[in-house]
Amino acid sequence: MLLDTDDSQLVLVDYQTLLMPAIFESQLVLANALRLARMARLLEVPLWGTAQTPDKLGPNMPVLQQAIEEAGGKILNKKYFNAVDDGLGDWLRPPARKASAAATGGGNTRSLPKHLQKAVPEEEPGRSTLVLAGCEAHVCLMQTALALLEEEFEVWVVTDACSSRTERNRDAAFDRLAGAGAELVTTEMVAYEWLRTAEHELFRDVQALIK
Repeated sequence: MLLDTDDSQLVLVDYQTLLMPAIFESQLVLANALRLARMARLLEVPLWGTAQTPDKLGPNMPVLQQAIEEAGGKILNKKYFNAVDDGLGDWLRPPARKASAAATGGGNTRSLPKHLQKAVPEEEPGRSTLVLAGCEAHVCLMQTALALLEEEFEVWVVTDACSSRTERNRDAAFDRLAGAGAELVTTEMVAYEWLRTAEHELFRDVQALIK
């Protein structure tokens, strides 16, 4: 099973100005988060960010905030460690596009002529594969990832773009996430799986980001 750009969404969790200085290997982690954001923009993968109580921990790091905005992404300001409790799942799963009662004669599309039945979309499938990275790995990132797994999303955690204040906590989070069914990957793994081939028209642009 490989990542597919057509089914992927990228979620970047809490790379905040007052948190990042305390994070283990923070510069590397932020650099990889930035690579992911820029790859998502190039490959038209929807991008979302979160910020935990930004009035206390600050906004996301300016360079990453800019990259998210340039990709057309939005930031969810949250108070729960698990972003799903603040509505992230609703952002990631588009609402079903149901035919209106007026158009369907009370909601029953089978009462319409066949050519009109085909014209009424039942629902929009959305993208079920979530590529996640963030801080702290053992708190907000892990709790959000576990909740998204419960919501029946496929969750892929980018390990070299995640961290905690201590290496021990970071690694414990990875162990627990793997046991719960998340796929653990790296930034380069994401890049080359999204590309699939060196013949991709954006290969050189993406490759330049990871070299």
